[in-house]
Amino acid sequence: MKRQRTRKGAPGIIEVAQRAGVSAATVSRFFNTPDIVRAPTRNRIEKAASDLGYIRDRMAGTLHNRFSGTMGLVVPTIDNAIFAELIEAFSARLQQHDRTMLIAAHGYDLSLEVAIIRSLLERRIDGVAVIGLTHETASLEMLATRNVPVLAAWNYRPDSQMPCIGADNFDAGYQVARHLIEHGHRDIGLLFPPTAFNDRASDRLQGAFSALAEAGISVPRHRVIDTQYDIGEAKQIVGHLLENDPPTALLCGNDIIAHGAIYACHLRHVSVPQDMSIIGIGDFRGSAHIEPPLTTVRLPARRIGESVADQLCFADTVLRPEKGNRVLVPSRFIRRNSVTFPPSAAKQQ
Repeated sequence: MKRQRTRKGAPGIIEVAQRAGVSAATVSRFFNTPDIVRAPTRNRIEKAASDLGYIRDRMAGTLHNRFSGTMGLVVPTIDNAIFAELIEAFSARLQQHDRTMLIAAHGYDLSLEVAIIRSLLERRIDGVAVIGLTHETASLEMLATRNVPVLAAWNYRPDSQMPCIGADNFDAGYQVARHLIEHGHRDIGLLFPPTAFNDRASDRLQGAFSALAEAGISVPRHRVIDTQYDIGEAKQIVGHLLENDPPTALLCGNDIIAHGAIYACHLRHVSVPQDMSIIGIGDFRGSAHIEPPLTTVRLPARRIGESVADQLCFADTVLRPEKGNRVLVPSRFIRRNSVTFPPSAAKQQ
């Protein structure tokens, strides 16, 4: 039977209402606040919409309702695996809540975040997730004055001034340093990106320093090496290090750097871990399958992404840290095969 429509083009609320045998107002209530519509009626409306191929016009609804059904996610980079799992989990959980995502990257330049937030607000986002706890004041003020919920993902601090859901990056740095210390390493190279505007890297580095200080190990300045989150750059830097007074172990600010370090060792026929122990942070895809498999700390990216999506979808207004919106998602130490005792200590075992 030929479908009857009240207007040309794509089917609208009126067509859905006629097919479901309800009023257009009931269909509108279903799409805006489905819980107040009885289950049998919801089922009829869902079936009618599916049969007709109806697509909801969310932006039309925002003329009367401030909710657009869209959440923003601002990340430092989408150029490697660092945030891939979080992005995937965040997007999938939003779909479960009948929401969608707008994503943008600022390339670790927080000054660009202001323009990104402004652009997201122009598109009537319902909430926004940002990475880490360090942000331009202007970005946060724009969100606060418009009562748009904002959550910091990936890093957790118990005294954070922002609502946050993430891992304890200080503890992650502490754990990997302790592991190297327990294996007899005292000459340790620390490969980290610049920490001035990266609170995750800063917390990990401070955690490592804390563990080393507890063990009475003083780290010379030349053993703290700036390395971007880039496999090629890390490979090149570690290659030079191996040729000039190498340490016995490398503590890498994340797995991307650690992968580059392992490749540099392979290229120069330096055995990992017999000649050089390497440890990372993150447990990104590939870390379990690189040779040797990388010892690291598993950051719970998927759980963080899902939790951030849940919090934003159920937030009616600005989230505040003092109201339980600081959530620690535990990380997990992953012991694999890239760390052992240094040659001098191994002889004493």
